[in-house]
Amino acid sequence: MKKIAIYGKGGIGKSTTTSNISAAMASMGFTVMQIGCDPKADSTRNLMGKKIPTVLDTLRVNGDATLEELVALSNTNVLCVEAGGPVPGVGCAGRGIITAFEKLEELNAYEIYKPDIVLYDVLGDVVCGGFAMPIRGGYADEVYIVTSGEMMSLYAASNISYAVKNFEKRGYASLKGLILNSKNIENERMLVDKAADEIGIPVVYQIPRSHYVQDAEIDFKTVIEVFPESDMSEHYKNLAKLLLEDVK
Repeated sequence: MKKIAIYGKGGIGKSTTTSNISAAMASMGFTVMQIGCDPKADSTRNLMGKKIPTVLDTLRVNGDATLEELVALSNTNVLCVEAGGPVPGVGCAGRGIITAFEKLEELNAYEIYKPDIVLYDVLGDVVCGGFAMPIRGGYADEVYIVTSGEMMSLYAASNISYAVKNFEKRGYASLKGLILNSKNIENERMLVDKAADEIGIPVVYQIPRSHYVQDAEIDFKTVIEVFPESDMSEHYKNLAKLLLEDVK
């Protein structure tokens, strides 16, 4: 089982990218689990076509939960989980991630579903203890950061990379590189290459801007599901293959 954490600033297209990667991997015959680690709980919406109950909400309402209540299977055969967050204004959002991870382990989710690959979709605006859980808790093997050439997304990428490298020294997840989700701003590739050089990691893939993404998301679906033969679908499949290295 390979475990990958995908970080990025809110609004950068991280969840869109992660969902399409998950769907692409599943289309290749791999068993994929995507875990949304954001209080907004919308990581898996384009896979499921709707928001699904979160781990925290289920535990709040029922007091406990079964795997069937926490893990949903999408039409593209991706196992979907949303950690969720606290009631707005009360509690720590990062704590939701910790609680979700502990509950999945308690219920032996990984042993029962036997995923070939687990993708954690993690908010990267703030890398506090909870949001750092995938890397500091030994849950992830590799970390990728989704960014564009916009200043704030590059700033967030730098902060995330600093946090990951701190944990990497302790033998946790390794930082593999940046995924450029293009916004078509002026000199975008040059700006991202410069940031990558300063961080000391490569730009592993550039995803072009495409109307197919917005067209698919109108119906809360992935490009892989709605436009499987498109050039954009091919880009997500190529990126998925890159991330699947060493997965048998």
